[in-house]
Amino acid sequence: MLLPMNEIASQGQLRLAYLRWALVTVPAIVFLGFLSGYVANSGYGNRWFAALDKPALIPPGWVFGVAWTTLYVLMALALAIVLHARGARGRGPAILLFLTQFVLNLLWSPLFFRAHQVGDALVLILVLLVLVVITTLLFWRVRRVAGLLLLPYVAWLAFASYLNYEIGRLNPDAETLVAPALRTQI
Repeated sequence: MLLPMNEIASQGQLRLAYLRWALVTVPAIVFLGFLSGYVANSGYGNRWFAALDKPALIPPGWVFGVAWTTLYVLMALALAIVLHARGARGRGPAILLFLTQFVLNLLWSPLFFRAHQVGDALVLILVLLVLVVITTLLFWRVRRVAGLLLLPYVAWLAFASYLNYEIGRLNPDAETLVAPALRTQI
């Protein structure tokens, strides 16, 4: 197929290039998110978490798995869009900030569920929330749809921050309820 002189690639070629990025970012981000939760023993199966007093608005355990899987897929698709936007103004800083917030995202579960550091986890998730809002704005500037894909993540982090705060408030002695897995001797 011959392209007009002013086109570098056809629409099909552009879609295929985006698809290649997505085929890398989606499995990688979903896997790393799953790995973080697995290593941290996150969720209702965690003895320490089960022993905590929980806020009234906490959803059932299955909601977290569905929500985080969905959010990781949306994050990965947004990243693929920005990675695909070669030459777009602000692309580099947007990618760097995305990677920074993603590392912090992966650290939250081990800090909260494995180390039982509810207060430190709250500080981390609030910093994460701020970085994700900025990342969303940067992604929006690169490609509007990439920013839109991060909006559910922002909303969920705001809700998760509330849950983290409430768990800390309801459980001032949370760190001592069960010995943290990071300090357990075999």
